[in-house]
Amino acid sequence: MKTKTIVLIHGLFVNNTSWKQWKSYFEAQGYTVYTPANPGHEGAPAQLRANTHPQLTQTGFKDVVENIIKLIDTLPEKPIVIGHSLAGLVVQKLIELDKAVAGISIDGAPPKNVFAPLATIKIVLPVVNFFKGNSPFLGSKDWYHRAFFNNYSKAESDKLYETIAVPESRKIARDTLLTAFASIDFKKPHQPLLFIGGEKDNIFSAQFTQKIAGSYQDKNSVTDFKAFAGRSHFLCGEEGWEEIADYILGWLEKQ
Repeated sequence: MKTKTIVLIHGLFVNNTSWKQWKSYFEAQGYTVYTPANPGHEGAPAQLRANTHPQLTQTGFKDVVENIIKLIDTLPEKPIVIGHSLAGLVVQKLIELDKAVAGISIDGAPPKNVFAPLATIKIVLPVVNFFKGNSPFLGSKDWYHRAFFNNYSKAESDKLYETIAVPESRKIARDTLLTAFASIDFKKPHQPLLFIGGEKDNIFSAQFTQKIAGSYQDKNSVTDFKAFAGRSHFLCGEEGWEEIADYILGWLEKQ
């Protein structure tokens, strides 16, 4: 693949600071790498926990996608887009809109037209809770330990929380369930897509990620899937993340 530009897109409950190591990794491979923050997510996580960004609770799924498109439209070439969790769905949407030459969805959220399993619903229910109105969601340390850091001890998980956790917009999560924009046209031909799942992901299981990948129907378009054993939803940050980055690099070089 000739493109040497990558946009790394963060998911919910974290911000763009979570991509620091990945940015350095791909820059060392000769790529120009962008790590934009979603609207309302700019800043250091600890500061955002202390003072929620005023724009946060108004930010929806379409705002996240359009924020990335605004960046892409300023670039000299169409980029490769890599997204984790909610941003895996952003990647799917960007590919559908022909805004990227390849997309990698890591532990990606499902589009509106793929029904989530009960295990996923249980984890995300506190986020989409309609009784909470437009209040920001900030997961507890226990929630992060169950959802993100389940490969770590509770003490280690609590330290990671201090470094990574941010308040989140309930509207983004709700929009993926309610708005037509969050659906994907699985019949449409598309640029190469790679779906990556973690065996121990408690939010989106590897089997569910494979189901999303398997929903694409165009036989002439590349849609690949890879599961990594022993990895949690935090697979982009936990020990051994380089193996995943290496795999993505190798996949890109074959496209």
